[in-house]
Amino acid sequence: MFIDLMTQRPPCHDRSMCSDQAVFSETAGTDPGPSTDRVRLRRLAREGSHRREDLYAVLDAGFICHLGVSVDGAPMVVPTIYARTGDHLVIHGSVASRSLRQAKAGLDVCVTVTHVDGLIVARSVFEHSVAYRCAMVFGTADVVDEPGAKEEALRVIADHSVPGTWGYARTPSDSELAKTMVLRLALDEFSVKISEGPPGDGDGPDAALDVWAGVLPMSVHRGAPVPDPALRPGIMLPPHLGG
Repeated sequence: MFIDLMTQRPPCHDRSMCSDQAVFSETAGTDPGPSTDRVRLRRLAREGSHRREDLYAVLDAGFICHLGVSVDGAPMVVPTIYARTGDHLVIHGSVASRSLRQAKAGLDVCVTVTHVDGLIVARSVFEHSVAYRCAMVFGTADVVDEPGAKEEALRVIADHSVPGTWGYARTPSDSELAKTMVLRLALDEFSVKISEGPPGDGDGPDAALDVWAGVLPMSVHRGAPVPDPALRPGIMLPPHLGG
């Protein structure tokens, strides 16, 4: 099953002059601006957005985030799995996780999601760059404790990463639920940035160099399923996994 993380966006032939209209959807509404000063975009703000639809597009295209917290006075950033449900993120982890325990204590967290869409290869090393989509969310995470809400959050996370898996595989036992922590983070304080090609030196002095320039596209895709060696004979690949 192919998961295409590339999006079709109108081209901008001068990266240094890309406007929001060039980078983001032409049908998007007016950017409301930052909700707080810490999500104000100060560098390359023209590549940024505070539109909720742009945030949702970046979040919904992935399932791995990086959770940043302060642990014993030092920063810690850990990768984990997530899903969006309405205007909240739900984040999966273990009750033994130091980072999630800190978040449970009511500390501010920062969650980032990044998609690399390509490498921008320029005529000069200075102009080399990365085509990417990135969302950054700040806030104070809540712990989902109520059993029904916790199980629903885990269903959303499972079906976001592997659609259809919740109704197929065994669902968590009470013991497994007790070992699992789910955090919920409101999507109130966020920023989005998108950078794309082509390189920005096509109209400068380096354009006269005999050096190839352009974009090397990159994407994430799901390959052919590889069965578990311990799988009993006769168990077929289910339809939701491509069978």
